[in-house]
Amino acid sequence: MTRLIQIKNGQVRRVALVEEPRVRLLDNCSSIYDLANIAVAAHMKLSEVAQQRARHETLDYDPIYAGQSEWHLLPAIDHPDEPSRCLISGTGLTHLGSARGRQSMHATAAKDLTDSMRMFRWGVEAGRPAEGDIGIPPEWFHKGTGGALRAHGEPLEIPSYAEDGGEEAEVAGVYLVSPDGPTLPNRLG
Repeated sequence: MTRLIQIKNGQVRRVALVEEPRVRLLDNCSSIYDLANIAVAAHMKLSEVAQQRARHETLDYDPIYAGQSEWHLLPAIDHPDEPSRCLISGTGLTHLGSARGRQSMHATAAKDLTDSMRMFRWGVEAGRPAEGDIGIPPEWFHKGTGGALRAHGEPLEIPSYAEDGGEEAEVAGVYLVSPDGPTLPNRLG
């Protein structure tokens, strides 16, 4: 498995290949976004392009991770020039608890289904159609743009109207839409 990180020292950004307890810097690469675009254009795997660009220059990983280095971790992926071009969204299909919570909050009678619960059930029942059948896409949500991303150790901003500031573990899939058109997205990790 290839593990990449983005790091920054002042205004200098770099991508590094994690080889614990060190990280190996990549040449001519300031973001994983740029590296992914190179891989897509070359019809190569991201890991192959990273290995090609890996050089001899290494840094100790532990001080970077602990925030005790002049290098600081950046979010795992971002758009280095326009944070608004990075979208944070997902599917609610895996969040039965959230669907139930919205159902109980909005239902007028116990037998009534809210639109949210109805969409959730449609996704469960027909989200994986049989071959030749048309399926129903799951409920999707939009969390924001790349401006909301935070790196390891960065503070989280909690608005004054928020009722909770707790953590919620998530599994993230990172995709890059090809710059040459709306083809299938390229999964980065």
